[in-house]
Amino acid sequence: MKKKNIYNHNHRNSASYIGIEILQGVILCHRRRVHDHHLLPFISSVAACILFFFAVLSFLSPPIHNHHFRHSFEEVGSSVGNPTAFLVPPSITEVDVDRNLWWSSQSQFYSGCSEKSPNFIEAKKKTNPHRFLLIATSGGLNQQRTGITDAVVAAYILNATLVVPKLDQTSYWKDQSNFSEIFDVDWFISYLSKDVKIVKELPAIGGKVVSPYRTRVPRKCNQGCYQTRMVPLLNKKKAVMLTKFDYRLSNRLATHLQKLRCRTNYHALKFTDPIVEMGKVLVERMRKKSKHFLALHLRYESDMLAFSGCYYGGGEKERVELRQIRRRWKTLHKRNPDRERRQGRCPLTPEEVGLMLRALGYSSEVHIYVASGEVYGGEDTLAPLKALFPNIHSKDTLTTKDEMAPFLSYSARMAALDFIVCDESDVFVTNNNGNMAKMLAGRRRYFGHKPTIRPNAKKLWRLFVDRNNIWEEFANTTRSYQVGFMGQPNEVKPGTGEFHENPVACICEKSEAMSKSMIQSNHFLESDETNYVTDEEHDGSDDEDVENENRTRIQKLVTRDGTGLSHIAIPGASEIDEIFSD
Repeated sequence: MKKKNIYNHNHRNSASYIGIEILQGVILCHRRRVHDHHLLPFISSVAACILFFFAVLSFLSPPIHNHHFRHSFEEVGSSVGNPTAFLVPPSITEVDVDRNLWWSSQSQFYSGCSEKSPNFIEAKKKTNPHRFLLIATSGGLNQQRTGITDAVVAAYILNATLVVPKLDQTSYWKDQSNFSEIFDVDWFISYLSKDVKIVKELPAIGGKVVSPYRTRVPRKCNQGCYQTRMVPLLNKKKAVMLTKFDYRLSNRLATHLQKLRCRTNYHALKFTDPIVEMGKVLVERMRKKSKHFLALHLRYESDMLAFSGCYYGGGEKERVELRQIRRRWKTLHKRNPDRERRQGRCPLTPEEVGLMLRALGYSSEVHIYVASGEVYGGEDTLAPLKALFPNIHSKDTLTTKDEMAPFLSYSARMAALDFIVCDESDVFVTNNNGNMAKMLAGRRRYFGHKPTIRPNAKKLWRLFVDRNNIWEEFANTTRSYQVGFMGQPNEVKPGTGEFHENPVACICEKSEAMSKSMIQSNHFLESDETNYVTDEEHDGSDDEDVENENRTRIQKLVTRDGTGLSHIAIPGASEIDEIFSD
């Protein structure tokens, strides 16, 4: 029936064209024979009939935007508010032959490498038995994970024994889980035993129970900063707890410390067996549905949208609701929605994510696992995404209530399940570059550069504003804007952004790649040297990127004695964003 409708529509257009030709011919004939006054009544009658015919035809013909390929932005009331429709094909039939959608090119030439160097000093030779470091993590699961990882490195710098970190049980999520309920604590201690001495509890010191001295270090504190601030304090107090320990360690450290970060994050931190087993079940059920699947981390909760200060097209109702939520944080400044969008700070809507993925070449038949909280607007907001990708799945659709019962009341365990599925997916995509996206981006680079798509929001917003483009133009421009945001090797300049999202010190070129370097490196590696994505493109305005590391390569940051950089501490950034970290 759809094909018949398309045929009828085209047939009417053809008839209209023929009718115009006839009318022009009649008028031309009239001009040539204007002296034949006896033809004037005849010509007038014919012209009137033709015009009447066109009027009827125009009335009966459906508008072009009712074409069966139609996908209207107006249905969602998106951030742009433009009713113009894209004609999105139901499936992508032509994709660049040199671009595979399910793995990264050149990834076979790189692998994660975090082994200790020969001159690395092990824990038993350097740990001071009278220094104990404790930390209190902050934020959601992935923000806490960065804190745990950095705490191990901080303990190594300070020659201190690390007490198993205390998880945040008081913030927005109110999750009462402790470390051993999320991570395999025995594996954590054992794996790092040669790097840092770790104990489960603070022991008695000098035969006395000691209450640790509580303090806080600046964000982005480097090696010298820790030594200057903390060594005298540890020598005096013996046990020190660093509170709100999130992003308290510099991105720029000596290579041996960066590799310790990687050993901790990618090897020592393992989820507990119940979490791992349930995660495997979710992955297996996705694999049964399709050979390849895509995982989408969708941050679109009302609190997060309110905090962003952006406008998402929901009219006055949205403005009022999000304004009321923003009032919870009295220190928030009023933001200009248009300016926030231009600077790439607005998360993509579910619809915009779907359009980006279709433009990149993923067909409507792709199966997508969605990891998200409670989406603002509910099913109405998700409807355009589901129209583009009908095969949408989540923990709820893949499991039974009984299977999920041990996890439902614990936000960290639920987040851990999503982390596992997103990590195991063939392609990971996010609508917002939060902590989970950053942690997964780094992990997926380390374990084989699996495709990791993060929207280039600073450029893509223009396409969603100008919706008069035809689909082919939109798709081609989207693909060009996303270069450098797809998880390819060497796409990000070394030292740019958070170390956890770009662990360049822990990515090594495989030996077999060397034998091919004469053929390929001049084309691939050298070209990447001048085509890095910079901080400005990767949202350099982020508070966490205060060190402006895009000015130099990691290799130049390590001093000859391997002790790191200057002792100047970077001032702390705003700490109000913990609710939106994951």
